[in-house]
Amino acid sequence: MARCTAPVRGHIRGGGADCPVCGPRYRGSRSYSSYSLPSYTSSYTPSYSSSGSGGGGRSSGGGSRRIAKPRWSRAGSAVWYTPEQVQSLTPVRENVENLAATQPDLRDVFLCHAWDDRQGSAKQLHDLLEARGVRVWFSEKDLGLGVPMMRAIDKGLVNSRVGIVLVTPAMLRRLPAEGIADKELSALLRRERLVPVVHGTTYEELEQVSLLLASRAGLNTAEESMAEVAAKIAELVAN
Repeated sequence: MARCTAPVRGHIRGGGADCPVCGPRYRGSRSYSSYSLPSYTSSYTPSYSSSGSGGGGRSSGGGSRRIAKPRWSRAGSAVWYTPEQVQSLTPVRENVENLAATQPDLRDVFLCHAWDDRQGSAKQLHDLLEARGVRVWFSEKDLGLGVPMMRAIDKGLVNSRVGIVLVTPAMLRRLPAEGIADKELSALLRRERLVPVVHGTTYEELEQVSLLLASRAGLNTAEESMAEVAAKIAELVAN
């Protein structure tokens, strides 16, 4: 086998032209196998939503967003969540499961809303939930004539697994007055069974009225439609 002469004689003349290894007249007789870097495929490929839907909590919406499936999502479900939503809704879901086992006759949802929203966004959310089979306590249908309002509301809170607080500009106006909506909210905040639905306002504006409620991550119709919000709530409370 030919050896390079550099260690013994050096490559002084002709820059190694006379070397049986490095010289140009010898190079043509050597063959080199080509080598290419191996390609790798990651075993984890995160999913992204380019439409900005499926957002929640305090995110601003728009742009690409990570999407995930919680453990309570049924096979074949078309509902997707952000990882932040899964994290914030998991304690609520655990309570739902515990209550479903111990108190199966409870309503699924207590809908807390401002009086001004009763014929608008609150009714829209109520109708969307009921269309998905969710049993909703809603003052417009569950407050009978002659029934003491606060007693009926108290009973509705006690007999529901989850409280949905519809946070709207009307709710923000009502809370400082410490009316019925404020009392409902105070009761819901004491339990890990509360999901805010921010609609027509922002978490920043909510912080000016209720830091405690603003600290709870929830769902936001600035990032997904009311129908998508209802679909997530329906999955959350499903048996």
